[in-house]
Amino acid sequence: MRILHVAAEVHPLIKTGGLADVVGSLPAAQVALGHEVSVLVPGYPAVMAAGPFEFQYDISNPGEPPARLLRGELAGGVELLVLDQPYYFERPGSPYTDEQGNGWPDNYRRFAHFGYVGARLSQLDDRGGVLHAHDWHAGLAPAYLRAALADRASCFTIHNIAYQGRYSVAEYAEVGLPGEFYGYDGIEFHGDWSFLKAGLVYSDAITTVSPTYAREILTPEFGFGLDGLLNYRRRDLHGILNGVDYTVWDPASDAALEQTYDAKTLKRKAVSKAALQTAVGLDPVPDRLLVGVVSRLTVQKGFDLALEPLEALLADDALQLVLLGSGAGDLEAAFSDLARRFPGRCAVQIGYDELQAHRIFGGADAILVPSRFEPCGLTQMYGLRYGTLPIVRRTGGLADTVTDYNGKNRAAATGFIFGAASATALRRTLGRAIKAYAEPALWRKLAQNGMRQDFGWERAARAYVDLYARIGAE
Repeated sequence: MRILHVAAEVHPLIKTGGLADVVGSLPAAQVALGHEVSVLVPGYPAVMAAGPFEFQYDISNPGEPPARLLRGELAGGVELLVLDQPYYFERPGSPYTDEQGNGWPDNYRRFAHFGYVGARLSQLDDRGGVLHAHDWHAGLAPAYLRAALADRASCFTIHNIAYQGRYSVAEYAEVGLPGEFYGYDGIEFHGDWSFLKAGLVYSDAITTVSPTYAREILTPEFGFGLDGLLNYRRRDLHGILNGVDYTVWDPASDAALEQTYDAKTLKRKAVSKAALQTAVGLDPVPDRLLVGVVSRLTVQKGFDLALEPLEALLADDALQLVLLGSGAGDLEAAFSDLARRFPGRCAVQIGYDELQAHRIFGGADAILVPSRFEPCGLTQMYGLRYGTLPIVRRTGGLADTVTDYNGKNRAAATGFIFGAASATALRRTLGRAIKAYAEPALWRKLAQNGMRQDFGWERAARAYVDLYARIGAE
């Protein structure tokens, strides 16, 4: 089968979150199954720096800045296609914002043209196949296919429905889609229009990144205004759990760790814990529960709920905290203040560092993911692989991947789950984790349970290929 993924990020070239990890791993898993797979990404500075690339052809469109298609290769034999369009993508900052964190005012044009190129490449490919568009940035690709009456099936994946790419009517006139697409049964969304809604309306199949999240987004609480449309298309909606690339995330071979280990040699993890404590300035206390955080610091991720219970437990010297992340300014300031007030017990690094993320997973005892909603989450799955027990809220992919320890199920449990999105519920669950950590044999058993879980990408890759085959035959 011929598969073209259209996505704004791909690891290891450009990454702001889990989208990049998915697009960096799923295509390789599909190649391993015997398929021909390409990934189209914009030519951001970080992507262009990974060259040199092979020039394919000029792909400029009348009325748009000059553009070229370049070709390279990603790990696993995946063809990399780069939209080299400097006017739109050769900019400082992140893929979506300037250096001050402000969204580029022409993002609608940047990603509309990106989606158009994705659709055009799918049409030009005489090998046929399917177009797989990821998240709102690629949401117009299925719409452009539909407008061209192209004989190509398309699949659209919601990685996070909260991010919708919503713009004004005036801006719709600039993206070259038919006027009749602007309607309540098309792209129109509460007087504006939405890239994400375009993907939902005009794709042949809709997927999201966990079975529980697929059910949650059918409700007003989690659907962000699109639950009605999703219920209308619920027969086309599929929850396919993301996977983990165990060639990248594996404590048995992770060069970032002071000491590698596996489920049979889990006691060696203590060496990496001690190294992490020393490196970040925590007291070298081996018998204190060390809780790690590697996350965006946002209300969605639930870290406003975590401040009060963590402060109380740090004050009681009941645990240590090591945090790597960035996000809302007030949360960055609040956690930085905890580090100042509790030296030796709390260490905070604002920003993101891939090597440090690996060291935290390898050295911490537990990983905290208190999300209000979580489409899938990879953090808890990394934690499971590293014997770093997840402490999570029961939502989305967190509920699909972690089995709560209830005091009786030590043979099956892999972490700790709380239900209500409240500081009180989180405090109780942290207390349960501290109590379990005081029993080394129990903790080791739970960690080994988690390490033996298999969330590799082959399962998801097969599920997507089966779905492509169904929509391609319709």
